[in-house]
Amino acid sequence: MILSGFVHADLGHLLFNMVTFYFFAFPLERFMGTIPFLILYFAGLIFSHACTYFKQRNNPEYASLGASGAISAVLFAFIVYFPTTTLMIIPIPIPIPAIVFAIGYVAYSYWASLQSRGRINHDAHLCGALSGLVFVAVSDPQAFAELLKTLGTFLI
Repeated sequence: MILSGFVHADLGHLLFNMVTFYFFAFPLERFMGTIPFLILYFAGLIFSHACTYFKQRNNPEYASLGASGAISAVLFAFIVYFPTTTLMIIPIPIPIPAIVFAIGYVAYSYWASLQSRGRINHDAHLCGALSGLVFVAVSDPQAFAELLKTLGTFLI
């Protein structure tokens, strides 16, 4: 489960994950500390691959690889700590608050998972995002409570 997180399908897959990692992982690691960050990253990697395994365990044709689940865990932990940070989605030049991006990301990933088309493991994205949220909820309940307050202001 861990080694497949270091192999990617193609250069585009690797580049997309590494660009996302670059923008979110380094500031998050400075904020959290190295050890908690590494625990978050590997927990996201393992949990996202475990989710995929359990969903696809009876499908011998299914294969998955990449760090997308771990990257999603990092992204969502970042969003918990910095929910109002403005994000720009490449290539769409429209700034949006991180928390709004998170809602759209989860909604799209859930819908895409139900479609079961293509070669993108949307379940890994969802499970990675969930693991990032759970990690912060357990390790820093106050930050998670603040996220819920912020979410309430965006939904009202």
